[in-house]
Amino acid sequence: MGDDDGPVFFRVLAGPGGAAADVLAALPGADLTTVQLEVARRRAARLAPADVLRRHRDDRFVAASPLPFGSLRRVEDAVLAAASSFEPVTLAPLVPLGTHSAVTGLAQHRVVPTGRGTEVAADPTTGLALEAAVRRAAGSVVRLAAIQRVVRAQRVAAGLFAHFSVFGAVTAGRDEGNLGFERAAVAEHARLMTAACRALGATAVSLGVTVLDPRFEGLLDAVDVPVHPFPDREGGRGGYYDGLCFKVYASFGGDLAEVGDGGFTPWTRRLLGNAKERLMTSGLGVDRLATLLPA
Repeated sequence: MGDDDGPVFFRVLAGPGGAAADVLAALPGADLTTVQLEVARRRAARLAPADVLRRHRDDRFVAASPLPFGSLRRVEDAVLAAASSFEPVTLAPLVPLGTHSAVTGLAQHRVVPTGRGTEVAADPTTGLALEAAVRRAAGSVVRLAAIQRVVRAQRVAAGLFAHFSVFGAVTAGRDEGNLGFERAAVAEHARLMTAACRALGATAVSLGVTVLDPRFEGLLDAVDVPVHPFPDREGGRGGYYDGLCFKVYASFGGDLAEVGDGGFTPWTRRLLGNAKERLMTSGLGVDRLATLLPA
C-alpha cells in the first residue's frame, strides 16, 4: 500500500468473502481480461469527446512531448550509427505482465499494466533481454539494440512527462571462465556509450563505475574510455545489477550531466534458468541528450 491509501482504498478493496483485489487476482487470465475489458468499455461509454480532449491536455501519460522531433531524430540517428555492431530490433510497446517485477525486480507500481495480460514497456533493455533469451537457444552470442518510447508510472517533478525515448543495447552470452565474457562485453558497451555521445558533439564523456563484486575490480582499466569510481551509488543495487554497473556522463560545453546507465544483470539467467547465462546491458536517454545539445 502506498502513502495515498486511505478510507476510499479500503472501501474499494473490502468485499464479500475477502478483499476485492484478491478475488480479481485469483481469476484465470482469460476471465480477468474479460472483466477488465468490460469495465473499460463501461467507463469509456460514459465519456464524451470533450472529456477525452480534457484528459489529453492534462494527463502527463498521454500529452505530446514538447521536444522538437528533429532534435530527437538527430540523437536517434547518432546512437544507432554508433551501435553498428549490434542488430537493431523494433520492439513492441508492450511486454508480458510481470516482466519488470519478476525479471528485473522493478516495483510493479512503477509500470503501467494493460487489460490483456501485458504491461507497457518501461525500458528497452527488458524487451531486448526477452528477445536475447529466445535467440540464445542457438548458443551464440547475441547483440541487440533498440530505441523505444517507454512509460514509467512513478511520480516525477512538475513539468516532466511519463513517456520518453531510450536507446538500449544488450549483449547476451555464456560464462567463459575468468570473466572472459564480462571483460569483452563491458568494454564493448563502454565504447558504445562513449562513441554515441562523441558523435553528438560531446566535449567530454566519463563513466562513473560502481563495483558490486570484488572480482570485477579493474575490469575497465584496459579500456580506452574515461572512467572514475562511483562507490556511493544507490540505484541499481539490490539485484537489479550484479558484478559491475556504471553511469554515463557527458558534457556538451557545460558541466558533465548524467545521460545513461549500464551494467551486468541476471535477467537471462532468470529467464532461461541457467546459471551460466550472462547479460550486459546499457542505455542512453534520447530525450535527455536532446535537451543538452546546442541549438
